Order: sequence, then structure tokens, then C-alpha cells
Amino acid sequence: MKICVFCSANEQIDPDFFRMTEELGHWAARQGHTIVFGGNDSGLMHAVSKSAKESGGHVVGVVPRVIEQKGKLSPYLDEHFPTETLSERKELMMAQADVFIVLPGGIGTLDEVFTVASARSLGFHHKRLVLYNMKGFWDSLIAMMDDLQSKGMMRGQWRESIGVAENIDDIKQILILTASG
Repeated sequence: MKICVFCSANEQIDPDFFRMTEELGHWAARQGHTIVFGGNDSGLMHAVSKSAKESGGHVVGVVPRVIEQKGKLSPYLDEHFPTETLSERKELMMAQADVFIVLPGGIGTLDEVFTVASARSLGFHHKRLVLYNMKGFWDSLIAMMDDLQSKGMMRGQWRESIGVAENIDDIKQILILTASG
């Protein structure tokens, strides 16, 4: 399975997020899954790519040229897809992935989440997203989505397309269901 990981490229964040991200990268590689990510060499992006490579995994980076020009390209790439724009990057990541796991992140990560979720709601794909709710990081987003649902602003039930995982075991269960469904 190709797992696209959306996450922060920031360094000054909770150290537990790095530990949990490394656990995910190691687990995914040991299961034979490919990691698809934004190709940056910092933050949680660096942690997931490095840990996947350390465990013998295959790593695909979809990287805007502006990141390369800044010298921020991950050294852990088996495949490298340069893009000119963020829109092109998101489109290529959606095409490459079978499932999306969303780790803590900021505006860019939210943009990726809503791009993939919107595309799914319109029927462009049927791939699942998983919010990895590390230490409650996504609690406010989950509450907002529940609020939008209660106000009739969502097509269908959002939790049918976006899973919420509190730990790596939850992710495993969601991916098992995704692979069988």
C-alpha cells in the first residue's frame, strides 16, 4: 500500500510527535508499505522518511522545486517527483497514494487534508484519510467537523471518509479495513 503522509516540516514542536512519527515510519516500512510525502528534510517529514528508510522502506517525495532551490530536499528518497506548484504537488500525491495519514501540521497540512477530502466528496477518488490525533492534536478540527456535520454542512457522514486514530494500533485497524473494503 502507498501511504501518503501529510505533516509538519517544523522542528520546534512536541518531541512526542517525532517519536510517534518515527514509530509510524518504521511500522509502515516493516509492513512493506511505501511512504509518499512532501520531500522536505525537516520536521515530521524528515522523521517519517528517515525512519521508513532505516527499516528498509521505499520512500517517494513529491517536492515543489522551491523547496529544492532552498536546499531542503530529503536525502531519504527512492523516487523524486519535482513539481512547479503546490496544486500540482497535491494532485500528484493523490494520484500516488492509496490512503492518507495526517500527522500534526499547520496551514499546508490543513490545505492537503481539505483538498483530498473535497476531492473524495465529489467522487474524484474513494481513498481514505486518517487523522492521527497525536496527543489530541486534531481535537479542535474534529470538533469543528462534528459541528459542521450537525449543521448540515457536510455531504454524508464525514467519519465514513476520514478516520480518527489515537495511536498506531488504531491506524493498523483502519488500514486493514481500508485494504479489505
